[in-house]
Amino acid sequence: MDKFTEKILKHKLVVIVAFSLALIFSIFARSMVKVNYNMVDYLPEDSKSTVSLNVMEEQFNKKTPNVRVMLEDISISKTLEYKNKISQVEGVEEVTWMDDYVNIDQPLEMIDESIKDSYYKNEKALIDVVVNDKDGLIDTIQDIKDVIKDKGVVSGEAATLAFAQSSTSEEVSKIMAFIIPVIIIILMISTSSWFEPVLFLCTVGVSILINMGTNIFLGEISFITEATASILQLAVSIDYAVFLLHRFADFRLEGMEVKEAMVNAMKKSFSSILASGLTTVLGFLALTLMRFKIGPDLGIVLAKGIVLSLLSVMTLLPALTVYTYKIIDKTHHRSFMPSFKKFGKFSMKIGPMVVVIIMLIILPCYIAQGKNSFTYGASSMSSGEDTEIGRDTAKINNEFGKSNQLVFLLPREKSSLEKEFGEKLLSIDNVSDVMSYSMSVGNEIPKDFVPENQISALVSDEYSRMIITLNTEDEGEEAFKAIEDIRALGKEYFGNDCYLAGSSASSYDIKETVTSDNKVTTLAAIIAIGVVIMLTFKSISIPILLLLAIESAVWINFSVSYFSNSDIAYIGFMVISSVQLGATVDYAILFANGYLENRKNYNKYNSAINAIKSSTGTVITSAAILSIAGFALGNISTNTVIVQLGMLLGRGTVISAISVLFFLPTILVLCDKLIEKTTLKAKFYKEGISNEFAYEK
Repeated sequence: MDKFTEKILKHKLVVIVAFSLALIFSIFARSMVKVNYNMVDYLPEDSKSTVSLNVMEEQFNKKTPNVRVMLEDISISKTLEYKNKISQVEGVEEVTWMDDYVNIDQPLEMIDESIKDSYYKNEKALIDVVVNDKDGLIDTIQDIKDVIKDKGVVSGEAATLAFAQSSTSEEVSKIMAFIIPVIIIILMISTSSWFEPVLFLCTVGVSILINMGTNIFLGEISFITEATASILQLAVSIDYAVFLLHRFADFRLEGMEVKEAMVNAMKKSFSSILASGLTTVLGFLALTLMRFKIGPDLGIVLAKGIVLSLLSVMTLLPALTVYTYKIIDKTHHRSFMPSFKKFGKFSMKIGPMVVVIIMLIILPCYIAQGKNSFTYGASSMSSGEDTEIGRDTAKINNEFGKSNQLVFLLPREKSSLEKEFGEKLLSIDNVSDVMSYSMSVGNEIPKDFVPENQISALVSDEYSRMIITLNTEDEGEEAFKAIEDIRALGKEYFGNDCYLAGSSASSYDIKETVTSDNKVTTLAAIIAIGVVIMLTFKSISIPILLLLAIESAVWINFSVSYFSNSDIAYIGFMVISSVQLGATVDYAILFANGYLENRKNYNKYNSAINAIKSSTGTVITSAAILSIAGFALGNISTNTVIVQLGMLLGRGTVISAISVLFFLPTILVLCDKLIEKTTLKAKFYKEGISNEFAYEK
């Protein structure tokens, strides 16, 4: 470590140049990183809906509609004009309306009621559109809106994805513009120089930009990663920079020269910063065990970001500090943070009551957090009517009802069973319509007599295709029950040689995948972080007690959503389970380290008070930054998934900080003898009972 620190300071200009070059590369590379907004793409390759989509794309050119356009106060002839204009929009692959199924030249009274009500009623027309949801989606949806202007509204899965794409990048900038000034204010209060916050933000900011640029080597990232990774990296890793410069200031106060003080600060803080960073990295890496690939996507980017932040703090920050220490000196100010000695005594006074309360609620909270109402698919991104896409969706649903289309593929050699199977489908709850060759044309009419352009949509060389319409939301108990019933009926008729695709089928598979993922990632994060804590403290009991403090905070956090009857996007639930544990366990480690250090010279009560006094400022500073970052995500974003993720993070951070400052001190005091017996080379101070309640002056 001595050689490392000496070389960093000896070659500080080289370090700054190296980071500058990496920064320039990353700024250009960042713009080439693709962002994927389609959650279905992150399903495992062997999931049922993914396999079904692949088979459908191989067998049929015709896709299911992913956009609904409703025109208001419109005649049939005008609807046809708009239909033609929409079909000419770049990115639109197919447009379907009532005229594709019936002769609209006949009087409306003679048209089948079910078909007419599905496409035209109350002088309102509903047009189904298929758009390319990969490239140029935002422009395609906007062009459709430009065609219809104020004559109608647009909804559908592709419209939801376009909404997510257009809002995410703009909102990340807004959130950063809000968070950075707030962080500067917090850091100015908690540090002793007006210039230090600038150094912190420069150091961590460089690592964030390098992290964003190096995502180019991943090919693409998810919209969740794009929206949250930079903000989380900033909020989590700013602590490392603060800790290093605090140690640097301490050594300078002892009379050391600038270079000597920095060398000692790097050496003394390296193990603490590394342990803190490692627990956070492991918490993020636990997400890579998810089969739902948004987890690995976010986990890799966050873990990479923390590693880059650690590297930046231990190399770039010392170099910048040595160059700018005179500015730090000139901008010195008194600390605005209180001593927290009285707070320490207050915490120990109410601590037993907090322990009793948490012990009483921990089991109910654990049970409640597992019973939350979850959302899983793309519809969770804009399910509320506080967004334009949410309001437009509700408007169309209120007029024409919910339209949730699925595609069922059955082997062509078993097409004789198709009509019977279709009739059975109609008996399933919430199945409102079934369209297939046998039910529309009839098996008695040879397929050779039907025009190719009509039959190709329903029959291929190997499979027959059925379009099933559900009158449900894309996801929810009713939709998922219908998926289960359709798959069960399909297996009964056709064995494993049948496929079901569509938004609800994909959401159902996301649900099945992430639910099984949760146990794996949570257990992996707990074990990995527990091992790091055990090796750091050389103790068996310390990891258990620290994890109890943080995991109980995680359970309480999620139980609040249950008791307030709020839905949670399951991906947000999983991400926060790992992020809250990985990011806030640092507070517990900091306090435990202070407690054990004090325990060498003071009794257990005195040690707890001193540890609270020394760690509270750091915990409050870190928790304030992370919680404000979370609440900013929750209040600025219009993407429901990001909103929920942010609110959970903000609330969870506050609960974790409370747990560390009020619950953990009392737990450590109560388990003091256990800690001593299960900690290697623990040299605890011994004294008489009469001095048991003494505290450091």
